[in-house]
Amino acid sequence: MQRLEAGERQALARAISLVEDEDPRAKALLDALYGRTGRAYRVGITGPPGAGKSTLAAALARRLRDRGRRVGILAVDPTSPFTGGALLGDRIRMGGVAADPDVFIRSMATRGSLGGIARTTSEAADILDAAGKDVVIVETVGVGQSEVEVRDAVDTTVVVLSPESGDAVQTLKAGLMEIADVFCVNKADREGADRMAAALDAMLELGVDPHRQDAGAVWRPPVVRTAAATGAGVEELDLALERHRAHLEAAGALDRKRRERVEGKIRLLVEEKLWAHVWKGEAFERELARRGEEVLAGRATPYGAAHEIFESFVARLRGSA
Repeated sequence: MQRLEAGERQALARAISLVEDEDPRAKALLDALYGRTGRAYRVGITGPPGAGKSTLAAALARRLRDRGRRVGILAVDPTSPFTGGALLGDRIRMGGVAADPDVFIRSMATRGSLGGIARTTSEAADILDAAGKDVVIVETVGVGQSEVEVRDAVDTTVVVLSPESGDAVQTLKAGLMEIADVFCVNKADREGADRMAAALDAMLELGVDPHRQDAGAVWRPPVVRTAAATGAGVEELDLALERHRAHLEAAGALDRKRRERVEGKIRLLVEEKLWAHVWKGEAFERELARRGEEVLAGRATPYGAAHEIFESFVARLRGSA
């Protein structure tokens, strides 16, 4: 535990592996660490494939290190069909920043999660928080427009686009765009970047999610231009993140977001325990098979069968209370 709280890489890697693998020891570890969480600021970086999210995360980490911040990066990758692990390994794409002893990078596999982040991303962020990281960056897998779960896992969400991201009007129609606290047009040294940034600004003015309501306060997502490969604009992105953090704190919205995150985590844990309880054991498998035969024989419908199984489960719970 002391090695973990001191931020030792091997201890951090082992702790996150326990959580990812759903090791029975993970619960006791998370319980012991939770009292040390709540200090790290969590930043989500999401956007379509090819926008340069990993390069931007590394550049932002370098900027934060220049300011003396300790950084954790959770880079979510597609799951390998053979090993079940992260497919790409973002340490390679993040280059020299990975060698900094005060930067910890972990690639995490989605393992079937469809919201752009891994199922245990929140727990891994808690571990980095407890280990003394000042900022935890969560980079989503980057597979499409459905990556909206990251907003519930972080304090500030950055949506990264590039000149190659396509028509800005169509892009803004995606649900992904509605979660942005900060827009970042990366690869701003390429043709079309200024046009993309101008289109975003114009649409925000016209009312495409122009005013984010956080605890009753107004926040208009800024549009920042960066060229992460050279570091250009990363300072401006860092300042935009600081402004959003100050805005949340002044409005009381940061505490509200974190309270909602805790409530969501409790709800998810209860749902998982109920799910495991319902589907566990040979008795349920036999019941499921029996109900399935009834449906196939025309004596029941899937909806009625599910309702009767649920009622039976509730009755058992009441009987054991």
